[in-house]
Amino acid sequence: MAASTRAVSPTELENLILEIEGIIDAAVVGVPDDLAGEVPRAYVVTKPGQNLNEEDIQKFVSSKVTHYKKLAGGVKFINSIPRNPSGKILRNELKIQHS
Repeated sequence: MAASTRAVSPTELENLILEIEGIIDAAVVGVPDDLAGEVPRAYVVTKPGQNLNEEDIQKFVSSKVTHYKKLAGGVKFINSIPRNPSGKILRNELKIQHS
């Protein structure tokens, strides 16, 4: 995933998002952007009863990363992160299902 030709590690952002209390799973994928080419978008799964919103997550991440690593593609709340049997995130499936 690149933003302004700079590499953004999805795993780095996922680990950061998982630090937020109430989030039980997360995945980050690149989504198209007219200016940057591609920007990070987070897909998150929250614990039942959590009142987290997109702004909460974006503020947390923005306070800890440089400008091009911010979640400019937004945050989407989903029920589960698609994974293969060994646990690897199926990023292409996320892009297709939630584009």
